[in-house]
Amino acid sequence: MDSLALARHVVDIVEDRKAEDILLLDLRPDNIIADFFVICTGNNDRHLRALSQTVRQDVKDNFQEIPFTNEGSVENGWVVMDYGDVVVHLFESEKREFYALEELWDAASKVMLRIQ
Repeated sequence: MDSLALARHVVDIVEDRKAEDILLLDLRPDNIIADFFVICTGNNDRHLRALSQTVRQDVKDNFQEIPFTNEGSVENGWVVMDYGDVVVHLFESEKREFYALEELWDAASKVMLRIQ
């Protein structure tokens, strides 16, 4: 599986589903966690649920991959979908502000794409 192709595909999925503030971070070559992070914001728990379900089904259909693990929950405002080399973070805006995940990785990574 080409991790960059998967990451870009996930960006397209969440953009089509009206996610906000989409960020694709390139963590290569030094990071051992993943090659790419896709981070985006949903408007509410229903939107997060739709985003996570659509990403899961679309990646399964097009890449024959399911997440190694899903962490967090829609009710908690943060869902993490781990595809190995690509980790997808779906946030509600308050949780995204609180955790400021992109600030933790920004210094060590390269922003490949930002869609506001």
